[in-house]
Amino acid sequence: MKGRTDLDFPALAGRIREWGSELGFQQVGITDIDLESYRDHLESWLARRHHGEMAYMARNHDKRCHPDKLHPGAARIVSVRMDYDHVGEQSLEPMEEGDTAYVARYARGRDYHKMMRVRLQRLADRIEAEAGGHSYRAFVDSAPVLERAIAEKAGLGWVGKNTMLINPEAGSWFFLGELFTDLPLPVDEPGGEHCGTCRACLDICPTGAFTGPNSLDARKCISYLTIELRGPIPEELREPMGNRIFGCDDCQIVCPWNKFARISGESDFAPRHRLDTAGLRELFAWTEEEFLRRTAGSPIRRIGYECWLRNIAVALGNAPASEATVAALRARLDHPSELVGEHVRWALSRQLK
Repeated sequence: MKGRTDLDFPALAGRIREWGSELGFQQVGITDIDLESYRDHLESWLARRHHGEMAYMARNHDKRCHPDKLHPGAARIVSVRMDYDHVGEQSLEPMEEGDTAYVARYARGRDYHKMMRVRLQRLADRIEAEAGGHSYRAFVDSAPVLERAIAEKAGLGWVGKNTMLINPEAGSWFFLGELFTDLPLPVDEPGGEHCGTCRACLDICPTGAFTGPNSLDARKCISYLTIELRGPIPEELREPMGNRIFGCDDCQIVCPWNKFARISGESDFAPRHRLDTAGLRELFAWTEEEFLRRTAGSPIRRIGYECWLRNIAVALGNAPASEATVAALRARLDHPSELVGEHVRWALSRQLK
């Protein structure tokens, strides 16, 4: 272990990339902590109330733009990405299978937060062994961090028109994580923008959530409606939701850059409990105990059983009319939750037209 004054920081940066690859990250980039250029976009988005009920987005946004206020002493950010797709095919056909539930690809396997955080800690430990004491903090979607802005500055891609980070060699089916450090590592060049005139993502959105390129009104986004929103789903947005019960992938599926996406080698991200093919009625029949057991270690657990039933009720209302679907809905009419009951009644009214 060398003293800090003896360190060859460019060589250390190279080793950090090697260690990151060994730990399962597909790419590692390094940037400084100056995110001031992203402030206007963030504050304009908040001013338009496009964050909806995500009150946490309106808090600490000064820390989002100034990472050293989140982790004092931070000088650099190591940004990493990890591929998660286990499908490969870029097709909207699963959204046309009205009796089958659609769960966003990222949520079909185990929750990525803990796994990625453990690996970031291992990366920090390797840096510690090489560079001696350094002040660091790891983040995986767990604090006021502008992760896509950071990744863009670190050269991992660019923030596309659908607000996702897009990599020219890997598309957008990946998770991001960050390691804040006080080490003065050399920084990478930011990624260039390559969306051009394409607007496939903007035009495909079922609920019209995009107000323009790189501008998303979360209040209309199906991911927000099925995950973040805890109250009733606005009636005018229920039919466009189709069979999507947790998240929405449409704007990524149609992105031309995802033809370069690669299948993940991580078994943790492989679908569990047939969440890639399960029928709506099958999932709607889960008891609360089954829901808790089968979503253990899954990002789906965070929405709770009540919102799970709410979301599936909407999808059943959009499903092809059938006696089996009517019977499944009627079986939930006496559910103690008024939130569930309201959506079940709406769904029944659609089925019995």
